[in-house]
Amino acid sequence: MKSVIVLLGPPGSGKGTQGEMLSEKLGYVRLSTGDMLREAVRNGTELGKKAKTYMDSGALVPNDLIIGLMKEKIAQAEGGVILDGFPRTVEQADALDQQLQVDLALNLDVPDEELINRLTKRRSCPDCNAVYHLIYNPPKTESVCDKCGAKLYQRDDDKEETVANRLKVYRENTMPLIGYYEKKGVLVTIKGVGSIDDIYAQVEKAVQ
Repeated sequence: MKSVIVLLGPPGSGKGTQGEMLSEKLGYVRLSTGDMLREAVRNGTELGKKAKTYMDSGALVPNDLIIGLMKEKIAQAEGGVILDGFPRTVEQADALDQQLQVDLALNLDVPDEELINRLTKRRSCPDCNAVYHLIYNPPKTESVCDKCGAKLYQRDDDKEETVANRLKVYRENTMPLIGYYEKKGVLVTIKGVGSIDDIYAQVEKAVQ
């Protein structure tokens, strides 16, 4: 099995869902920069305060903040690691390359129209980070988290105006990573449309 996997794809492509499934079924440690940054914001840490201003506007958090955070977490992880939301730029990928070798870059390809639909109808739990979708994966009770009972909310970065900006930022900064990992011979692209289980079947095949 591949030991270091980078998940690529635009916001809303299903990286988090597929990363969680790989973690549950195959025992990978999933490191999500989004989750880690939101936790830092919630806890009011120095990093959280700095990151919040970027996150609220849909901009990328600067490299030095992210790389410092990831180095720390990768060093603590045991076994296979999935990186979700990192690297986001070629500069970050070069910095990661100095730390460890990426065995597989898994790219989830989803049309823009579908991404906007997914993101603007997404609802998140502020306490346990669970994510729901009003159409595809609604909570059992409206606006209430199934896992912990907290009130769900729409993240600022899931509002329509911010989503458009996030997709623009993705195209400018993150899409070049597809070519970067293709040159290294570790890129696999999967169509991220269809049922979650069908997509996962293709993902699992790619990591073997």
